[in-house]
Amino acid sequence: SGNGMLPVQILKDHAQEERGDNARLSSFVGAIAIGDLVKTTLGPKGMDKILINGNPDRNDIKVTNDGATILKSIGVDNPAARVLVDMSMAQDQEVGDGTTSVTVLASELLKEAEKLINMRIHPQTIISGYRKGLKLAQDALKASSVESGTKLREDLLKIAKTTLSSKILSQYNDLFSTLAVDAVLRLKGSANLDAIQIIKKLGGSLNESYLDEGFLLEKMPGMYQPRRLENAKILIANTPMDTDKVKVFGSRVRVDGVAKVAELEAAEKLKMKEKVDKILTHKMNVFINRQLIYNYPEQLFADANVMAIEHADFEGIERLALVLGGEIVSTFDTPEKVKFGHCDLVEEIMIGEDRLMRFSGVALGEACSIVLRGATNQILEEADRSLHDALCVLMTHVKDSKTVAGAGASEIIMSNAVLNGAQKVAGKEALAVQAFGQALSALPTIISDNAGLDGADLVTRLRADHANGKSRMGINVEEGTISDVVELGIIESLQVKMCMISSAAEAAEQIIRVDDIIKCAPRPRAPDNRPC
Repeated sequence: SGNGMLPVQILKDHAQEERGDNARLSSFVGAIAIGDLVKTTLGPKGMDKILINGNPDRNDIKVTNDGATILKSIGVDNPAARVLVDMSMAQDQEVGDGTTSVTVLASELLKEAEKLINMRIHPQTIISGYRKGLKLAQDALKASSVESGTKLREDLLKIAKTTLSSKILSQYNDLFSTLAVDAVLRLKGSANLDAIQIIKKLGGSLNESYLDEGFLLEKMPGMYQPRRLENAKILIANTPMDTDKVKVFGSRVRVDGVAKVAELEAAEKLKMKEKVDKILTHKMNVFINRQLIYNYPEQLFADANVMAIEHADFEGIERLALVLGGEIVSTFDTPEKVKFGHCDLVEEIMIGEDRLMRFSGVALGEACSIVLRGATNQILEEADRSLHDALCVLMTHVKDSKTVAGAGASEIIMSNAVLNGAQKVAGKEALAVQAFGQALSALPTIISDNAGLDGADLVTRLRADHANGKSRMGINVEEGTISDVVELGIIESLQVKMCMISSAAEAAEQIIRVDDIIKCAPRPRAPDNRPC
């Protein structure tokens, strides 16, 4: 044991470890790469990405510029990049929009941190500086916000337009922002997105999309049953209605001859008839079942002049029960206790080639369906995602209705506040606070760079204007100059912005703290020597 130079191996075979600067480098590089990936989708002139599923046999593609969707679809190996992906997903669930901005901001914060670390500043110092910066930024943002008050509808429209301006729907911005606002205002403050149903139908073009006041179900009633009913009393059920034949393949019956099978079938048929009679004692005129309804019971319903709709899948049933104010029933012995759904009119309508049932005048007046039309599946999917983003943002705004200026104005407000605050901080921490302010101003720079403008020039001009008290100036991408964005109607919801900067700062902080990455050894597999 004389030579103490032998390396001691602590980790198992095949486990890898990166330490100190290496680890930090690899996490910064990964996170910054992710930021660069989505950076080009930022802003109204941002570009889209095509994502292709790796399976050659299922090559479905997505065309999108929604940050969360892009990040969700790329498998990321780098651990730090994973953190950003998760953060973007959280932003998507929390407020719906700002998924790209949050990723870009976090990666800018890391770029700045990398510079500071190269200047030999300790990571913990950077973190505490960033915390101070975040506090300054949030206070400045809150101070700049305006209550919507009586102008709620106008503000919602503007916010929806701002959100949609960077998406595929920006061509028909007015149509879709009105759609989204109408849908959300119908909810009257209940944050139940389930009541807004989005139906995608291929064909037509995006501007043929519309909001349907009723509730649409993509199912049809059975043969010879009424196609249109007024004052519908609806029984929503989840029960098997397919036992009028012996399922020859599924069951083993020992019989002496075929005649016996016929007897069995007759018995089954009788059971079925009893069940239908039981259901009919409920005196409803629409029966909607989650499961199949076979021909025989269908015919019985037709005889009773009841509209029976089969196979309304789970989601359809849950939504129907919610919207029609009924409950889902599985046993039919107590008609007096059943809670029926009601609506004024059930009728059949056509959309493109497809026939749907439409329930209008439903009990839950909030509910509505948005029908999206589009030329390809990819367009429909992207339109659905964009609309979903807009709906989420509007929901968030209805809960807490304060607005801030968009188009990079709020970022500059925060950035200036942070840079001014940095001068009051002593020690190396001040450099970190300053870096936080720099990172914030990267967002408007990127927005203008994406539009082919000179970002550095515009942002320095914005800074000067804001310092002179014109705090409503932002980037006007259309004109290529800076202008008063509040007059242009480019505003965003305070909540969305707050969520964005705090998520980005937290994620960046988490990555800066790392100084060691250990990969566990993969689990050894026993050699597979079974005979083929």
